[in-house]
Amino acid sequence: MFLVALGCSFRNTPVEVRERLAFDEAKLPRALDESAQRYGCETVILSTCNRVEMYLGRADAASGLNAELLAEFLSEIHGMPAAELRPHLYAHHGGEAVRHLFRVTASLDSMIVGEGQIARQVQRAYEFGQLRGAVGPLLHAVFQWAQRAAKRVRTETGISRGNVSVSSAAVAYVREVFDHFQDKTILVIGAGKMGELTLKHLRHLDPQGILVANRSAEKAEALAQGCGGRAVAWQQLDEVLAEADIVLSTTGAAEPIMTRRRWNQVLARRPGGRPVVVLDIAVPRDFEPRIHDGDRTFLFNIDDLQRIRDQTLRDRQKYVAPAEVIVEQEQRRFLDEWGRKKNGPIIARLTQEFEAKRREIVVQLLAKLNGKLTDEDRAQIEGAFRLLQNKFLHGPISALADEPSGERRHTLLEALRKLFGLEE
Repeated sequence: MFLVALGCSFRNTPVEVRERLAFDEAKLPRALDESAQRYGCETVILSTCNRVEMYLGRADAASGLNAELLAEFLSEIHGMPAAELRPHLYAHHGGEAVRHLFRVTASLDSMIVGEGQIARQVQRAYEFGQLRGAVGPLLHAVFQWAQRAAKRVRTETGISRGNVSVSSAAVAYVREVFDHFQDKTILVIGAGKMGELTLKHLRHLDPQGILVANRSAEKAEALAQGCGGRAVAWQQLDEVLAEADIVLSTTGAAEPIMTRRRWNQVLARRPGGRPVVVLDIAVPRDFEPRIHDGDRTFLFNIDDLQRIRDQTLRDRQKYVAPAEVIVEQEQRRFLDEWGRKKNGPIIARLTQEFEAKRREIVVQLLAKLNGKLTDEDRAQIEGAFRLLQNKFLHGPISALADEPSGERRHTLLEALRKLFGLEE
């Protein structure tokens, strides 16, 4: 087995370099096609905002391909001097390349440990390689196994639990107050980028309606159209606050737009003492902190949500060690399984050769002793030769099964082919 993983990531490469190495829709197909033509290798290219990696492999034998050649290849594809590129590249070979892919897919090498997006990105990279005809038996096996390892990490540890973004933490807070949302109204105040991202998460709750208020009527209308909501005039803010169940505020105003006194007037207009969740992710804050009472009004600001996010990341760290154990287990299992598949044909041929020779000798011997043996004698002779054959085969077959994976030039497999005349 020949397998190499070459690339760079956020750990060792600044974003300005990663941007230059990223594969766009034009470069990716070209790189996959040319790598196959030049090196005769299977290829998968993983290109995300945090990493760019090439996985190249051959199932049948080693290759003269090395990291230096791949660096030159990347230099050519991206029009970037190789000398400028090399310091940022790392390379993993054989079993270590398998382990690296498994860790990447299980999000153990991610900027945010436990995030689920990378597994989907790895799967898409593999599927695109398949579409281009760049994936063969080795990469098919190793990428499928990588997803299996990642699934075990997710299901057997708590590494993916909790919310690791302000937006997802906001949704979790809302779910703690309300258990259903089909009769709930979301009010968005302002039209900041963070507000838009958080609103995307809130929309998945399938609320009854979304209202958008902004000092700029044009911006309110644009955001409302984008989220399937309805724009309301800024002058109606207090009125719609009295109707809303969830408030998302992100105006960027220099002073709070909602004082405690003004909020008390809004509460007086709310029917039946209905609770309201206010997600104030504006900096400076839009709502005075004193309006939070934990009864009718639940106010969370950006710092509250970030504390939840940071605590979640700290909690995930305790699951890293068990996740690494799973990766090591799956790496060994993959290499063992691949070794069995790789050696299967030669073991079959070796067994067939011995079986043919055994039969030839036994037939000749029994012919010479014809009429001098009982049926029991014949069975004893055949059994003895069969036992001798199995004892001869036990050593080579066991050695093949136990041979560690690697890219050694003269492998035991090659030696057995020559010793027993099994050359292809």
